[in-house]
Amino acid sequence: MERPLTRDIRPDGEPLGIGEYERAGGYGALRKTLREMTPSRVRDEVKASNLRGRGGAGFPTGAKWDFVPMGDDAPRPKYIIANSDEMEPGAFKDRLLMEGNPHQLIEGLIIGGYAIQADRAYVFLRWEYNRCAERIGRAIEEAYRQGYLGKNILGSGYSLEMRLHVSAGRYICGEETALLNALEGKRGIPRSKPPFPQLSGLWGKPAIVNNTETLSNLPHIIANGAAWFRGLSRCADGGTKIYGVSGRVMQPGSWELPLGTPIREILEEHAGGMKEGFSLRAIIPGGASTEFLLPEHLDVNMDYDSCQKAGSRLGTGTIIVLDDRTCPVGMVHNLIRFFARESCGWCTPCREGLAWLEKILRSLEEGDGQSGDMEILAANTLLLGPGHTFCALAPGAMEPLQSALGCFREDFERHVREKKCPWR
Repeated sequence: MERPLTRDIRPDGEPLGIGEYERAGGYGALRKTLREMTPSRVRDEVKASNLRGRGGAGFPTGAKWDFVPMGDDAPRPKYIIANSDEMEPGAFKDRLLMEGNPHQLIEGLIIGGYAIQADRAYVFLRWEYNRCAERIGRAIEEAYRQGYLGKNILGSGYSLEMRLHVSAGRYICGEETALLNALEGKRGIPRSKPPFPQLSGLWGKPAIVNNTETLSNLPHIIANGAAWFRGLSRCADGGTKIYGVSGRVMQPGSWELPLGTPIREILEEHAGGMKEGFSLRAIIPGGASTEFLLPEHLDVNMDYDSCQKAGSRLGTGTIIVLDDRTCPVGMVHNLIRFFARESCGWCTPCREGLAWLEKILRSLEEGDGQSGDMEILAANTLLLGPGHTFCALAPGAMEPLQSALGCFREDFERHVREKKCPWR
């Protein structure tokens, strides 16, 4: 089984320096790009690879790039940004890549920059990722010294300046337009779209924002070809995926596997199954803002289309396990509390609605729930759903709540009936 993203990550956790990365073939794809390929050919190769964004939305990467104005009359400067603001609860895949092989991300960022003819690149990093910041900063300096960044890269005539930006934080900064505001030094709140960032993004100029894992795939696509990349997958979309599992399993962690690997294989073969004394009750497949799937869904493939057909989303591909000794109401309360705290406050439904739902769920957990609480919760999953808020934060928060009300209705009713949390 090929694992291009993680094959060079060392077991001791120490990152590859630039010499080690080059000896493993690193920056070879960049050399091929600059010497043999036009920007349009790079874009076509990425489109042919069927690479979809790994940040959660799953938008086709090459198609996203096609919206960027090209040619001599295109607005300048143009920007490409690595979205490394990994704050989705349960997600830790990008951290693995940045800590273990930062040059892979940098090479991917340069290749993506060349594809859209960007002048400047940023790595927008979550502020808590101190180790990532130190390693990425050092890798950028090494890349400059070796001539992979700066003016006239490798004598190609293409130039790119790159900077690391350590964010001040907030979950909302993972939304691409809020990220752009934060990068400009403004309050991290989403922007109205259109205009889209590909046309009017950072400081009003064209900008592409791609996830860390997405960009890390680019050197391998260019080095080995689109057909090879498609062949890594078990579904129509190309490549591998870094899946993660957290919760009461024997071996929580993350693994690079073919895109479309079944949930059962991830949980039982790689995570080692449930810990002794615990049984699986449900999972959230793609980070905190996706809907629950039940044991009957264990044979669903972890890819974009299959998860959607099962009633959830692939999201980040990082599974959160709910066991039979954990209160589902308490779990959902914990998630809604996070989203309520992380609301940027820009629109009323999200600012006020999430806080209200957190209060209702807390009262259920504390034994003060009322018989009409479930109806209020259910009504608000619609009122805070798609089309009613400025961005996708609140609708994402409603996904686990909405599915919990359907999957665990009896658990909610027991909280009201028994005037306590039955798991305490």
